[in-house]
Amino acid sequence: MLLYVSNISADTSSVYVALEEIMADVLSNLHDIQKSLEFWQSRAEGSNARKAYFMVFERGPVAFVDESVKLVRKGLSEDSAMQHLCQSSSSHMFNRTRVLMELRSSLASFLAQLYVELDKRGEDLLKNPKKSLPSLLVVVDRLFLNLEGSFSHLHAARESDSSIDGSYSMPLVFDRLPEVNEEGSQWTDCELTDAINLVHKNLEKLNSYLSVMVGKHRKPRWMTLYWVRYTCGAVGLSVFSIWLLRHSSLMGSSDIENWIHDAKEATVSFFSDHVEQPLLAIRDELFDTFRKRHKGVMEAEEVQLTQDSLHRMLRNFCEQATAEKVSDNATDQEMLEVVMHRYEKELVHPIHNLLSGELARGMLIQVQKLKLDIETAMLELEQILRANEINFAILAALPAFFLSLGMLALLRTWLKQDSKAQGRGRIARIHRRLLVVEIEKRIMQYQSYVEQGRDKDAETVFGLLIYSLERLYRVVEIPAKTIGEWDLVKQDLIELGRPQQQTLYKLTVTQRLVTVYDCLLPSLKRQ
Repeated sequence: MLLYVSNISADTSSVYVALEEIMADVLSNLHDIQKSLEFWQSRAEGSNARKAYFMVFERGPVAFVDESVKLVRKGLSEDSAMQHLCQSSSSHMFNRTRVLMELRSSLASFLAQLYVELDKRGEDLLKNPKKSLPSLLVVVDRLFLNLEGSFSHLHAARESDSSIDGSYSMPLVFDRLPEVNEEGSQWTDCELTDAINLVHKNLEKLNSYLSVMVGKHRKPRWMTLYWVRYTCGAVGLSVFSIWLLRHSSLMGSSDIENWIHDAKEATVSFFSDHVEQPLLAIRDELFDTFRKRHKGVMEAEEVQLTQDSLHRMLRNFCEQATAEKVSDNATDQEMLEVVMHRYEKELVHPIHNLLSGELARGMLIQVQKLKLDIETAMLELEQILRANEINFAILAALPAFFLSLGMLALLRTWLKQDSKAQGRGRIARIHRRLLVVEIEKRIMQYQSYVEQGRDKDAETVFGLLIYSLERLYRVVEIPAKTIGEWDLVKQDLIELGRPQQQTLYKLTVTQRLVTVYDCLLPSLKRQ
């Protein structure tokens, strides 16, 4: 992100390209240094056991053999062997952290100086580019010279340090512009072209030097860090391949074909039992309920017939027992009380009344009443079961539902690319908010160094501020454009990068970034 280079007119396109390459390469190198620096700092903060594990298992098979031999020679039972390993690990991490911090400081100062110069000369480049270009190129040449001095100091300070693995590269030496009167006549096109080519050449030297220096102190590659896991995986894969070969048709075995057939049948069975049949049952329950009612074990018509029969039996019994006509409004319960009362009297002489009385008739009425109660209970139970048929079907479909839900969640995560700050999900938004917090801290740190008169440290922090703004610019651009906030977000980022802008205003802008813009909120919906 070149916040001020974008103000340069089309007449200075060659210089614009050169400055853009300088900014892009410096920011890229800063990013590589920062990633390695964060790795070494996190490892240095670990326990002694974690440091020892790193020295033995996370530096590759060669380091594993070397450290194992050293431990065996000194004896695992001795405390000095492990203590020496921990000390060696601490020194290994500390020296790399120190070198990377010095490289980062030098590059950040260079970036800050270049940025400030572009800010000062932005209007002049627009108004009078032919006059401003030579002075700008002279300034860039002087900045390269300052960077060379910074790296020379680093090389001199570390050249005799044997604690770092490997030897240092040759000191960095940039080419210099020829003696040109900056305030005199304007440069010719040939002189301007030579100066731009010289800038490109110095940039190539810088990238080459940093490639060597950072390469010696960078964090181990992913394959190196997890070589033990990859080795175990490769061994396991080899054993599995041999086992698979023994059961394949190449060795005359039909095991694999049988397993495939069984797996196919199991998949079809699972789909039928937990997907197809439950869905069909739900469909039938929702659309065919009324059509299926006549197929029940106990229907309401049967219960009604039993109830009517009982009512007639009770009515006839009461009329004969009382010799009176029963009222049409009499309920079954009232008539049943008469039957029970007569039944109790009949039980006084059960044998006689069983043959010539009303005892047998009363017993048959009670049997009919029991039949009615049973049929009523069965009808209610059937109604409950029918009402829960859809629940049983849904319960049978739950395994397939949860499996589909898991697959949809994985698909959603893949589509949203919710990783670190470049995704579109909640985790990416949180990472972007943390970048804003980092920017806010560096703004306050920069102001503190300025107030203390520590200009060199303030310059370094300002360069790191530009680097953080560049990172936020890259990761927020796409989501901000998607929801139409990019123009405003971009303008706020430009304001944060202005060297002469007031600190209080910058802090206000950082608060606006995390409270106003949806692309930086922690969730898709505002709280």
